[in-house]
Amino acid sequence: MNVECLKWIEDARKALGEFDTSQLDGVVRICAASLKSGGTLFFCGNGGSAADSMHLSAELVGRFLSDREPMRAVALTADNAVMTAIANDFGYEGVFARQLSALARAGDTLIAISTSGRSPSILAAVAEARRLGLSVVAMTGAGGADLAEAADASVVVPASVSGHVQEVLLAAGHAVCAALESESSGRVS
Repeated sequence: MNVECLKWIEDARKALGEFDTSQLDGVVRICAASLKSGGTLFFCGNGGSAADSMHLSAELVGRFLSDREPMRAVALTADNAVMTAIANDFGYEGVFARQLSALARAGDTLIAISTSGRSPSILAAVAEARRLGLSVVAMTGAGGADLAEAADASVVVPASVSGHVQEVLLAAGHAVCAALESESSGRVS
């Protein structure tokens, strides 16, 4: 096998092995409380994190590991017409914040995904979520202190390479989905 391929896999294993899974407890607690009270989980991210937002939202609305009632989850990255209209009329920085302003209410939760933790559109969404009374979950990489500090609970991957951060965040997101699914069915995880 190609040496670069092997190095990538080994670096990904290292990032996953160094990940502190105890961070997930607070994330699951916040998301479960929001869902139990009739709230909605709103996901946002840019680039690969936008795709992860849609992926994780789909796992909750559809199914992940078992058939169960759908969970209230919305990817703010999924409506191209809304995103491009907001970006065109108000600037890209507000694409998620404006959607939250229209759709979210106190008791909901924003799950903000940014590998760097410094994305202006994500930080603006967090500020709007706070203004609206939402809980905030941050999913970020080693350089994402600003985002992590602004959240009620954070998943911080101890890596700086975006690809490795994304790989671990997807595994963490799947773990959260599994825990929420387990809680919704009354099983103990």
